[in-house]
Amino acid sequence: MSDVQEATNQLLDVNLHENQRSIQVTESGLRSESEHLQVTIGATVPTGFEQTAADEVREKLGSPCKISKDRGKIYFDISVESLAQVHCLRSVDNLFVVVQEFKDYQFKETKEEVLKDFEDLAGKLPWSDPLKIWKINTCFKKKKTKHKKINQNSSKQKIESGQGDKTDERDVKKEFTNNVLDSQILDYYENAAIKEEISTLVGDDLTSCKDETEESSKEETDPEVLKFRVTCNRAGEKHCFSSNEAARDFGGAVQDYFKWKADMTNFDVEVLLNIHDNEIVVGIALTEESLHRRNITHFGPTTLRSTLAYGMLRLCAPQPTDIIVDPMCGTGAISIEGATEWSNCYHIAGDNNPLAVNRAANNISSLLTKSQVKEGKLSWGLPIDTIQWDICNLPLRTGSVDIIVTDMPFGKRMGSKKRNWNLYPACLREMSRVCRPGTGQAVLLTQDKKCFIKALSGMGHLWRKVHTVWVNIGGLHAAVYLLKRTPQTFVHPSEQDGERSPW
Repeated sequence: MSDVQEATNQLLDVNLHENQRSIQVTESGLRSESEHLQVTIGATVPTGFEQTAADEVREKLGSPCKISKDRGKIYFDISVESLAQVHCLRSVDNLFVVVQEFKDYQFKETKEEVLKDFEDLAGKLPWSDPLKIWKINTCFKKKKTKHKKINQNSSKQKIESGQGDKTDERDVKKEFTNNVLDSQILDYYENAAIKEEISTLVGDDLTSCKDETEESSKEETDPEVLKFRVTCNRAGEKHCFSSNEAARDFGGAVQDYFKWKADMTNFDVEVLLNIHDNEIVVGIALTEESLHRRNITHFGPTTLRSTLAYGMLRLCAPQPTDIIVDPMCGTGAISIEGATEWSNCYHIAGDNNPLAVNRAANNISSLLTKSQVKEGKLSWGLPIDTIQWDICNLPLRTGSVDIIVTDMPFGKRMGSKKRNWNLYPACLREMSRVCRPGTGQAVLLTQDKKCFIKALSGMGHLWRKVHTVWVNIGGLHAAVYLLKRTPQTFVHPSEQDGERSPW
């Protein structure tokens, strides 16, 4: 075990040295000419948590933030020096740099005229600064496109033989890893997901910037044509054109303007055309995959997005030493996000399903491995524990919990609507018992709103509804309820009948 740790540390030393040197080479020219560059960044966020994301941007970046009329989007201005910090935001899913925004775009009456305007628009936009940001950004985002390029031939063969994309991507990661990692390091981690984390973190970090430097030097002598695609997101009923038509005609004009090659799957640049009623925003994507995919490696039937988990936790403003419990943890997304961002609190993730508890434990283990590989030293661990329990009979002292945050069963993939009518009142009663009177809080997500409101109406003496956030979960209209525990002491139902309480 010590040999493995020593080998990992040596690789990390090389990793840090290579990264610093290669980033200096690739970015020095760009940064010198873009030293005082100011750009507008757009971000997609979980719907309903736009204000939470805006508050995080103001708090961590010190930038004013505007919430878009189009739900699930925010915009803020930054200098190029803050680009790395933008990727560290916990509440945003995808990032893009704004090329130009049209707040009141006047559409023509006929489809042909509108599409002709889109064609003319491509050559009139200020592409220069956003493309500089896109170039600098390549050192911060995860590089999946390059993996596909390197293993392009083998990928084609596997697709022809009927193997899926996931297998191809996994094989590419292994190919990277074999060049820099001794096999005994991977063999030590028996958990397949942890192996993949090690492969990705060490292999990718060690080679990505180096590969980029080599490619950039090649481009000086043998320039490569960039591949691109245009993605149109349209909302509004008054448009006489479809999203596909707008993307097709605008994309054709972009291709003519830059002489890029169109590729819908293996692209270098993704141009975004966001249309909401009379508002148009043209941007360039800065993320290849959503930033919410940061903690979870073992997925369950209902895995909560890390960005949504962060928004729910932030609603109750955790304070140092708070005890935060997720009594129906599933894959542990809420508790893991909490332990990562609020490490001065203590987090407990519990579930009645042993498979769910096992997934949560594996996700915690993977995150610890990721942290150790990144920092190059043994970690003290995270302030989090997992436990299997009955939500209606928690093994916790009365009034011992400060905050409860959980994703309750919707009655679709998990449980049933009929069962919720009995489950919800029992859950709220047990939560009120363990939650601290007067100061305790609960943040509960559910799509079964009718059942929840009915259960809450019978708990008015123990819970007070403070705030409701309406969210979209996979197309389902759900709600996040922020509840405050009243000062009233919990009385067990058996005591109300004159019997002695076990508590």
